[in-house]
Amino acid sequence: MIVWVVCAAVIFVALYLRYPYFIQDIQHVRLRLTATDQVLKYMQTNYNIIDRFSELVKEQPHKQFVLFKDETFSYQDADELSNKAARVFLQIGLKEGDTVALFLRNEPMFLWLWLGLVKIGCSAAFLNFNIRSKSLLHCFNCSGATTLIAAGELQDAVDEVLPTLQEQQVNIFTLAERCKTADVQSFKDKMNQVSSDPLPNNLRSNVTLQSPAAYIYTSGTTGFPKAAEISHAKLWGIVSLISITGVKTNDVIYISLPLYHTAGFLGFTAAIKNGMTVALRDKFSASQFWDDCRKYNVTVIQYIGEIMRYLCTTPKKLNDRSHKVRLALGNGIRADVWRDFLKRFGNVQIVEFYGATEGNFGLINYTGKIGAVGRDTFYLKMHFPYALIKFDVDKGMPLRNASGFCIEAAKGEPGLLVTEISMSAPFAGYVGDLQQTEKKRLRDVFKKGDLYFNTGDLLRIDEDNFIYFHDRVGDTFRWKGENVATTEVADIISMVDCIKEANVYGVTVPGQEGRCGMAAVTLRDGQRFDSAAVCKHVENFLPAYARPRFLRIQESMDVTGTFKHTKAKLVEEGFNPNLISEPLYFLDDKVMDYIPLTLDMFSSVTSGKIKT
Repeated sequence: MIVWVVCAAVIFVALYLRYPYFIQDIQHVRLRLTATDQVLKYMQTNYNIIDRFSELVKEQPHKQFVLFKDETFSYQDADELSNKAARVFLQIGLKEGDTVALFLRNEPMFLWLWLGLVKIGCSAAFLNFNIRSKSLLHCFNCSGATTLIAAGELQDAVDEVLPTLQEQQVNIFTLAERCKTADVQSFKDKMNQVSSDPLPNNLRSNVTLQSPAAYIYTSGTTGFPKAAEISHAKLWGIVSLISITGVKTNDVIYISLPLYHTAGFLGFTAAIKNGMTVALRDKFSASQFWDDCRKYNVTVIQYIGEIMRYLCTTPKKLNDRSHKVRLALGNGIRADVWRDFLKRFGNVQIVEFYGATEGNFGLINYTGKIGAVGRDTFYLKMHFPYALIKFDVDKGMPLRNASGFCIEAAKGEPGLLVTEISMSAPFAGYVGDLQQTEKKRLRDVFKKGDLYFNTGDLLRIDEDNFIYFHDRVGDTFRWKGENVATTEVADIISMVDCIKEANVYGVTVPGQEGRCGMAAVTLRDGQRFDSAAVCKHVENFLPAYARPRFLRIQESMDVTGTFKHTKAKLVEEGFNPNLISEPLYFLDDKVMDYIPLTLDMFSSVTSGKIKT
């Protein structure tokens, strides 16, 4: 008997050493399948997020729901305020199926308006409060909205497009108490005049889980933003991913990301799903972040893009670890920042996600492996089919074999992530943009007639089956016959002591094939540009073809509302001193240093006298 026990123990240890993540892999897939089954049950009973909210109002009416500045709103308060908003919508003639565009910053009214709309079977288009003019009109029009509600401080942006909106007979409201602009009414004033009594459920009797709950726009780093329809079913699916990370009913989730973006809105809806409390911030502040966490007893935080790095670059304080945060949810954290964050702020569980607003698939790093976005397992692929396929950067399309089918990328090789489109994993596309929608659909990928979603992202899988984000397809460029991943190069440049941020992109050089590497960088406070140190660093860590030949020193980076670097204007200006007043440098191979790029040198490079 003892021998059998010992043998069993030895076998178990051997299996664990060979497959250390086996149990976690199985558990993760099981949780995802349970979440998927739950969404299917919701679809059968037509149970949506507002039904869950109504249950919570009855179960925990006085529990704190939203904390904002020095205000506290209970679940019952939120219910009554959203009832008032819904009644105003009914008064102005909205009916089931209509859409209202919300042009607001982060504030509780954003939440009451959306809840009110869903209560009467309507949806909302979340407009980025940074957009203006033609972009604002484009985003409004493609949503099909007939009503616009804007924050009082955004009235100037509305006034700029007011004549066009008036021609389209759009109902325009402001959240200011009073408005001097003709044809713009105060929504708050109307809310003060209506009842907060419950509304009948039959107002949304025709709404199904396939109906739109919201329209959320892609970041629009190039061209106009595109509107993705978020159905009630898709909303449940996204929220379910949050639920399997370990959030609990007694958690307080801190939302400093914009509510118009998927991540911020997801935090709010996840709070409803799990009956949590939301600590809402009007906009992200690195200096106030931890003070807010302590003030509101925050236990869960959200991050995206550069937020974690911003936190790590703030001056160190004695109370850096004095907080109750146990879980951080988000995407886009660099491995070095991940380590710095844990070292400085304590044992916070960081759960890195991968996904897209319009996508039909997501990854979760459930093991805590620093730098990874998930794991590649047979069990996950079996239930949620996906693949990394070889991609031709020059042609901007997947490579295909002699039979016309795509080729899976090898271990360690970057590949385009594609995910199967099916009834259980649909892709609705972009509202009013069939051309862009079709670009995201890949047909005949592995067999005739199959259909996959093109994520537009390059990922790679290492030998231990961990999945890492590599780069966006549009950001990867080709130089000297090699593919250059801008994300990887930016991460390496940012390791230099004097560099605060780096934004890497490719620029055209007359007479040269492909695009040459260039980096726009900002310097750390009090630091000067140490050209020799930067040159030595890129020489040590990057192959010759990946080293940026041009550097541009900026005071600050242009970013989107979710802290993604914008590149379109930088690429357009290239390395031309006639267009750029900021300091420019060129990597001189002869002296192995970055030297100032003069007009004469620019002429020599563009004429081919100086080789890049």
